[in-house]
Amino acid sequence: MTVALAVTATSARGAPADLDPVVIDAATPLHTITPAQALGAALDGAERGELDRALTKFNIAQMRSAGLRSLAYRTRSELGIEVWHWTDQGTWSDPVRQQGYWTGSDDPSRPATPVTWGYSLPRRGDTIDNANNVGYSRIDDGDPRTFWKSNPYLDPRFTGLSSQRPEWIVFSFRKLERFDGAKILWAAPFARHFLVQYWDGDDGFEEGKQTSDDPGEWRTFPNGDVTVAGPRGDGVLRLADTPIASHFVRILLLQSSHTAPSGSTDVRDRLGYAVREVSLGVLDSRGQLVDAVRHGKSMKTQTFVQVSSTDPWHRAIDRDLDTEQPGLAFVVASGLGGDQPMMAPVGVLYDTPENAAAELRYIRRLHLPVGRIELGEEPDGQYIRPEDYADLYLETARALRAVDPSVELGGPSLQGPLTGTWPDEAGGSSWMGRFVTELKARGGMGDFQFFSFEDYSFEDVCRRPGGLLRQETGELADEVEALRRAGVPRIIPWIISEYGFSPYAGRQMSEVQSGLLAADIVGNFLTLGGTSAYMFGYPPDTPANQKFPCAGYGNMMLYEAGPDGRGRWPMPVYFAERMMTQDWGASPDRPHELYRAVATRRDPQGRPYVTAYALKGPDGRWSLMLVNRDQTHAHLASLTLRTSDAAQPFGGHGRLEVVQYSPAQYAWLDQGAASHPARDLPPVRFIAPAGAPVRLPALSLTVVTTR
Repeated sequence: MTVALAVTATSARGAPADLDPVVIDAATPLHTITPAQALGAALDGAERGELDRALTKFNIAQMRSAGLRSLAYRTRSELGIEVWHWTDQGTWSDPVRQQGYWTGSDDPSRPATPVTWGYSLPRRGDTIDNANNVGYSRIDDGDPRTFWKSNPYLDPRFTGLSSQRPEWIVFSFRKLERFDGAKILWAAPFARHFLVQYWDGDDGFEEGKQTSDDPGEWRTFPNGDVTVAGPRGDGVLRLADTPIASHFVRILLLQSSHTAPSGSTDVRDRLGYAVREVSLGVLDSRGQLVDAVRHGKSMKTQTFVQVSSTDPWHRAIDRDLDTEQPGLAFVVASGLGGDQPMMAPVGVLYDTPENAAAELRYIRRLHLPVGRIELGEEPDGQYIRPEDYADLYLETARALRAVDPSVELGGPSLQGPLTGTWPDEAGGSSWMGRFVTELKARGGMGDFQFFSFEDYSFEDVCRRPGGLLRQETGELADEVEALRRAGVPRIIPWIISEYGFSPYAGRQMSEVQSGLLAADIVGNFLTLGGTSAYMFGYPPDTPANQKFPCAGYGNMMLYEAGPDGRGRWPMPVYFAERMMTQDWGASPDRPHELYRAVATRRDPQGRPYVTAYALKGPDGRWSLMLVNRDQTHAHLASLTLRTSDAAQPFGGHGRLEVVQYSPAQYAWLDQGAASHPARDLPPVRFIAPAGAPVRLPALSLTVVTTR
């Protein structure tokens, strides 16, 4: 059976509309979805004081009215290179000095706090992070008392591997620099064998990002292969007889001394590598090093540094009051988790397997409705090598399995579907491809039961809509296919753990197209075989401009908050989500068959103006979601049901229920930080006879349901 939308030449009301036949191939459903499980919201951490202001009873009721009944809990602390204390009760490995490695208490009788915090890592190696980005690397902070240390859980004692994988430090220089000398001030443990290398082949600098479209390779300086008996904290290394120019220098750490600071009793103190300070540059005529590294205690004053890992050791005094996380029990008690099992996170990259296991014991002992456990968040955005992350992932999975052998584990919540990484020896730079390959080699695919990634469609938030909206569906399809080719199995659930307009706030994410994009992301991802998608921007918020002045003011949010913090203005995404939960998937707890829909008309780049997503409900009713991404023209459709041997009006001889949202209902008043909707009406609803033309206004979302 085939359903077709044949289009007439004139509109039932308004100006003439463009013809645009759309075909639904209803012969065989693509797959089955249950809307209550497939459509969800993502709840993240916040900055100081925001949770008390945003998660009030009034605002929670406003949020829940969108009809999203499935929740993905996110960890902002992991993005900020911090350990998440998911409870304020727990123990330190060094309790006398309130420092070391933290394990939360799994005792459910202890009172749960509504707010928890992240703790920054004083042995941090990266200059930047993906959260507040106010920290800095200890490798070039100019203070010899501080040091970076790699993650001890990557030592064979924990990984079970026969040998240690290399750890590394990468320095990124904005302008081409020349190098023939280095000075490394070690801490304990130091490296007995290491290489100092330069990147040969980079044609430009982009904040240390290196992908397969920028070919090159690491080359060891002529004298950069160094083996030492002691830490050599004061020695200057002559790397080459003639300076070599590059944007990137790497120190590859190959063999640890396995020495610990005096008085240490914790084995983790002697595993990995520790470096106090590094200088790189050119040796002058007296053999003195002219340092090209900028040393300072902020991302603006130090040379950009990336490291392979960071030790999760920290202290009670490292609590970051500017990074709040809602407590797990509070989220469940508030009703924000909905009535579906919540997806909860555990820390991996900046945490310990012991703390992850304690969190799961707490969840089970308190009988919190948590289904999937997502391991980590955005490890690709922190540039960790996929193989190293696979080691940490498997260690954490083993600890979780010891608590609950049946728990569903997955991740790794990629920053983006196709994030690259520094290439390996074979030139492979697909982060997810190498991660899956390593899991297979380690026999760990049984602990990879779902795949999750984030999808923020546009980084360039200064461009206007139209072409932006039309490019998203094709790009997501290409990304899904690339991930499939990289080896991510399609037999496990694929999940978008966060989706939204852009990682940077701006006006467009508060204009009408933000609602259209939400519908397109969900409909397109489910059509491509996805399992669930979680909308980001759940709590009420205020307009912001995070990076690009040309982007104006706006934000990802269901509601814009008034001066009192209460959700005052429902935003386009709110109405789009309600149309999906209440109209498109009108029987949310029951399975719906999803069918492929293809529009005919294309823009000059070959992209469809209209996208269509068809569901057949358990009662046999059809619901067709139509997104008109044409910013200037309406599209007029008369709906026809076409089978292999007959044709009849869509909906037979009955009537059609139509709900529609467009600029007629909404307009954004651009007034900087005081921006707010100038027109904020709910979608219009009307009844149309089967076969009657349905007009799709420019930049509109429409759901047509057979009665």
